[in-house]
Amino acid sequence: MQEYRNKMHLYGRIFILIGIFMMFLIPVVTWLVTGIGPDLNKMILGVVSLSVLFLPGGIVEVLTYGPILGTSGTYLAFITGNLVNLKIPCVMNAREVAGTEINTEENEIVSTFAVAFSTITTIVIMGLGVLLLIPLKPILNSEILKPAFDWVVPALFGALAYKYFKDNLKLVVAPIIFVGILSYFAPTFVQGNVVIVILLAALVTVAIARILFVYNKI
Repeated sequence: MQEYRNKMHLYGRIFILIGIFMMFLIPVVTWLVTGIGPDLNKMILGVVSLSVLFLPGGIVEVLTYGPILGTSGTYLAFITGNLVNLKIPCVMNAREVAGTEINTEENEIVSTFAVAFSTITTIVIMGLGVLLLIPLKPILNSEILKPAFDWVVPALFGALAYKYFKDNLKLVVAPIIFVGILSYFAPTFVQGNVVIVILLAALVTVAIARILFVYNKI
């Protein structure tokens, strides 16, 4: 298992570097061809500003989702993106169906397959979406369907959460109350820092679980 993980770390780092190279390739080529480059001072200011906002969330995501995704699944998921909306729900559902435990060889395989196939499915759907964007535009812009599109993600996570909530009701109450209070008093913070809120809710859950365990309630 350790030999496999070492290989995945090697390949993962290589493909991450390739991904970063590809992301910078288009703006650099455009710069070289047109001769129109970015203002260095403004670019540095933008990079620093965005890093302050998103870098902590990126670190938290790795620490939070890494154990669930496994070694190869982590690299593949972070290279392809869309973790919260797609990859994590797919992995959690696949793990539930397969009955695997985190940090096992079986979970490594299941999570990798879940991330890979969800990525392929996304690419296919996005391809079809681009091809059918014009014909489906009247439907997608329909005022009747707009509320449904706005609630797709909450509905997805609500359905996934219930499956885990119903078996751990004692652990669910505290984080729900915590997030509810936080959403009431700081809605802007919650909307703009979902990853940080997830980490805080996880810490609250761990603390409550520890207390309940000490008093033999779970």
